[in-house]
Amino acid sequence: MLATTVPLLLAVVLAVGVAGGAGLLTPALRVGDRAPDFALADLNGEPVRLADYVGRPVIVNFWASWCLPCVEEFPLLAAALDDHADIGLAVIGIVYRDRSEAARAFGERIGADWPLAMDPGEAVARAYGVYGPPESWLIGPDGRVVSRQIGPYSAEELEAQLSQFPATN
Repeated sequence: MLATTVPLLLAVVLAVGVAGGAGLLTPALRVGDRAPDFALADLNGEPVRLADYVGRPVIVNFWASWCLPCVEEFPLLAAALDDHADIGLAVIGIVYRDRSEAARAFGERIGADWPLAMDPGEAVARAYGVYGPPESWLIGPDGRVVSRQIGPYSAEELEAQLSQFPATN
């Protein structure tokens, strides 16, 4: 019985991993690595390129309208943008496994005033090894990964990460 159960269980786990989170079988991006560049379209069709933010710290936030922790995290990201304007902080929201109509309504309802971009085919999510929303990557002004946050930031965690960047004004 055990001889047939273990291979079957292993096959199920691998199948779920392949079909499930985009990052389960992707080599992990590590702190200090150069962040993968991307070019996406925001919900208004405008281009969003990570390369356009070189020289500024950027939070690349993978989110979805159906994600309850994302609802709680969005006001924290908005406050961080205001509180850390002196370091040139930017946020790029990348929609993860959601419809553009739902994402647009969510962004408007929550008041997100940063780019919210679609990731058709999840190529960017795969490049970042995303497991599911919310997941955020803090990219330094030099384009390198500073940290990865799986799950929502707390105010304390976000403040600790952002406090390492000097004011640019």
